[in-house]
Amino acid sequence: MLGPVSTTVRRAQATLDELWAQTEVETRAYTGNIVALTVRKHLARVQEALAGLEGRYAGRQIIGVMDGGGDLKVEASLVPQPGGLHVERLTLDTDPEQLQGAILPLLRPATVNHVWWGADSKPSGTLLSELTEIADQVIADSLTLDIPPARHYALADLGWSRSAGWREALAQMFDSPDAAQQLPQVKELTVRYSGKNDLPARLYAGFIADCLGWHDLRGLTLKAGRCGRENGDLCGVELRGEGVRFALSAEASGDVALAEAEWEGRVRRSEINVPPMSLTAGLARVMARPERGEVFERAWELAKGTL
Repeated sequence: MLGPVSTTVRRAQATLDELWAQTEVETRAYTGNIVALTVRKHLARVQEALAGLEGRYAGRQIIGVMDGGGDLKVEASLVPQPGGLHVERLTLDTDPEQLQGAILPLLRPATVNHVWWGADSKPSGTLLSELTEIADQVIADSLTLDIPPARHYALADLGWSRSAGWREALAQMFDSPDAAQQLPQVKELTVRYSGKNDLPARLYAGFIADCLGWHDLRGLTLKAGRCGRENGDLCGVELRGEGVRFALSAEASGDVALAEAEWEGRVRRSEINVPPMSLTAGLARVMARPERGEVFERAWELAKGTL
């Protein structure tokens, strides 16, 4: 990596130009901006996730570390990518009030703006709301932000994106007409998740409840599980009712979920591919094709009612 080099907001572009001169690269591709707002304890994870994007969706990365103090610190660097490419990275360390005025001048104009809330705390002040005014896409665990889906930007929920494999796997369980006929019998739902972040599990439960025609999630039970996946990723789901049971469990192996379906005294077992999705892969997925739609919005409303 070239850098980091200490600079200022005013000199940031000149510092980046000096770093570019060291690469002997004549052509630069600017594919958008991504602003990642985080705190120091999550900084390494955010840096790793952004590095893995390989500049496909955002050639300039601006990381705002919100729990700094005192004077604003700005560092510029070029992060190498496969094929001799580089991504621009500007890291700002200060408090949210100073970040608010520092980030806007650093955005490359006439490109797409992604804003990622990469912290597990609820936002305070006006920093995030100010950035959503210029955002084409806001990426977050949307239940943490307590902001409903909006119309002037695409709200991309990382937990929702990373549950895509689980939504598809559950749909596969009900591909056969005789299995689908058992759905009205389902009255209870249990979702297991890895780590401490249960928000993606709540959204997944909202999706299931919406498919079942439930008006709330009173039949939901959330449980922390151990399946070797990242914090917040799903470990399993079980739908139950009188004489029926449908379950998916990721504890069978790393990429496979064991599927079990029981009704009328019969048991069907199979394996469905549900590979874990890394944070980088989840970011890339939502930046490439945001999933804001009626299904997500209904799931969000149901999940919000459980908090």
